[in-house]
Amino acid sequence: MNNNSQDSVVEVIGLTKHFGKVTAVDDLCFEIRRGEILGLLGPNGAGKTTTLHMLLDLITPSSGEVKIFGCNIKDCRPETLARLNFSSSYVSLPYSLTVEENLKVFAGIYDIKNPREKIKEVIKIFDIGDIRKEPTRRLSSGQITRVSLAKSLLNDPDVLFLDEPTASLDPEIADKTRKLLRRYTEERGTAILYTSHNMKEIEELCDRLIFLRKGRLLATGKPHEIIERFDGDNLEEVFLNIARDKEEG
Repeated sequence: MNNNSQDSVVEVIGLTKHFGKVTAVDDLCFEIRRGEILGLLGPNGAGKTTTLHMLLDLITPSSGEVKIFGCNIKDCRPETLARLNFSSSYVSLPYSLTVEENLKVFAGIYDIKNPREKIKEVIKIFDIGDIRKEPTRRLSSGQITRVSLAKSLLNDPDVLFLDEPTASLDPEIADKTRKLLRRYTEERGTAILYTSHNMKEIEELCDRLIFLRKGRLLATGKPHEIIERFDGDNLEEVFLNIARDKEEG
């Protein structure tokens, strides 16, 4: 982590989302600092995806506020979205377009200068040159994940939201991706919000964690602090105990 700057680039203040009588996210508060990888953890149904969607302004909070670069995303949407990006193993890309065509479309959306050179760069980073002419519909899940990750770096984002980014990757590419993300935070100061069910990966990669359960913030701290608080041997044990409602809060 870049310890020279602790600036908060993302601030989540009292974020709440109701779907009818169900409260998916309940008065959530946290921040992401420049040069930090923050792990967003919790069992299925904890509110992680809903939180991500509100951060990306895909759904409107019932109450609360999201500030990115000090500005409410609702008030500064175009400027904010130009400086952030997102990747998920579960988001589809246009199937009829080739890998290269997909990247060209997103380079246009982000108004990338020298798009040809930037596309070459991200293709090389994720080793997808051999499939650049392939239609997306012919790709494996791991290949689609690599294309999505390549897309997420096209605009050199200051904030990056990653939802299970290595879930479909083989161990070698997953390791390369983790090292790349760490380098991004150290060299560029990129702030990253990272979700994963791979607790070993989270423990290795993340500077700080927030644990959600039933839409509420259960715990926050560095990985070793969370492990100590819940008296676990490792993060996976803590996660399982939280998922099974065995912790005392």
